[in-house]
Amino acid sequence: MMDVIIYTDGSCVGNPGPGGWGAVILFENVKKEIFGGEKITTNNRMELTATIKAIEYCNATYNKESLTSKKIKIYTDSIYVKNGITIWINKWEKNNWKTADKKEVKNIDLWKNLRSLTKNKSIEWNWVKGHSYNPMNELADKLAKKSTTT
Repeated sequence: MMDVIIYTDGSCVGNPGPGGWGAVILFENVKKEIFGGEKITTNNRMELTATIKAIEYCNATYNKESLTSKKIKIYTDSIYVKNGITIWINKWEKNNWKTADKKEVKNIDLWKNLRSLTKNKSIEWNWVKGHSYNPMNELADKLAKKSTTT
């Protein structure tokens, strides 16, 4: 049984400013590169968007039964994304999408979308140090920077 492996990255020129996202999806001996951008955004929004778009791509492309029986391994260089989805999100939901200091969670629309997309999937979340010569992370970074809308 082959896993789905996803590398994601986001980029932003200025924060906020023009930004881009990129993802590399490896499944069944196929490497798929996807990317896009927004004119005004933040780096964290692009990091989240890369992950969301990669999962959406898998949902649209692969057989649902096949995908739910696979482990999805997501590699991100964003501690914000990894800790957000694996640690913080449970507390945010419990606190009606408020942080520990009672402020509204930033990027709530994207967090809710990511939460919905990851339900009923076996996902292993991995942090990889950015710009550390990991070829697939470097490719995701290149795609994100390539798609930064200026």
